[in-house]
Amino acid sequence: MTAPLIELSHVSKTFGAAGGFSRRRVRAVSDVGFALPADVAEILTIVGRSGSGKTTLARMILGMESPTAGEIRLLGKDVAQMHGARDRKAFIATVQPIFQNPFEAFNPLRRLDEYLFLTARRFGGAADRRQAQAGADAALRQVGLSLAEVAGRYPHELSGGQLQRTAIARALLARPKLLVADEPVSMVDASLRMSIVNLFMTLRDELAISIIYITHDLATAYHISNRIIILREGRVVESGDARTVLVRPQHPYSRQLKEAVLVPRFPGPSSSESESPA
Repeated sequence: MTAPLIELSHVSKTFGAAGGFSRRRVRAVSDVGFALPADVAEILTIVGRSGSGKTTLARMILGMESPTAGEIRLLGKDVAQMHGARDRKAFIATVQPIFQNPFEAFNPLRRLDEYLFLTARRFGGAADRRQAQAGADAALRQVGLSLAEVAGRYPHELSGGQLQRTAIARALLARPKLLVADEPVSMVDASLRMSIVNLFMTLRDELAISIIYITHDLATAYHISNRIIILREGRVVESGDARTVLVRPQHPYSRQLKEAVLVPRFPGPSSSESESPA
């Protein structure tokens, strides 16, 4: 039996801070579990308001935080046990992050093509600069850009949408099986958000890359998700097929999130969509 691409089992995270004679402990994530299959690419969306534990969960999946309890396994291997250089390189090549603010993903004093060439050589198999340039150009074209548009430029010389696409291209150079995208369109101009959301669908459908999409935006979640998880105060309150959950939410908190959406209906994948969750 093939191990899941990624599997979370009873994952919790508690932060504690000492102060005076008392110790305040905050449970950010509590007993979360889900899995993504290794043989079928899908987009799993984690939805919740600010403070729901979404980003903490993302940081644990990316190995940036360790769970207080439970396990996160990548292709059957406990992420917490991946310490050596070879293990870390294999992890980075398999799981790539897409952060909320693309301007924080790059050093403002370093040219963007340098990032791309370095990633192409470290993780993309490029043996020399020519191959690194070819790999960078191919990755950029997958996100609607080209090396000619990026070469020699610094982060501030691109728009937010262009820079986020460059960040995605850099991630693609590692040939990952999973992207963890934490609020990837919240800092992008509204007119460009759907283009990036649609790009994620293309990466799933054409490159077989699974995506954990973390957002508070139910409209984009409805548009791209295969499955959805609703988080409240670190706990899963509802999960399942995205359209089923968003059209007919069962938990009161899920219904509150749906009712808070200002648009009259969510955009469906086609004009023939017969139901909407609002």
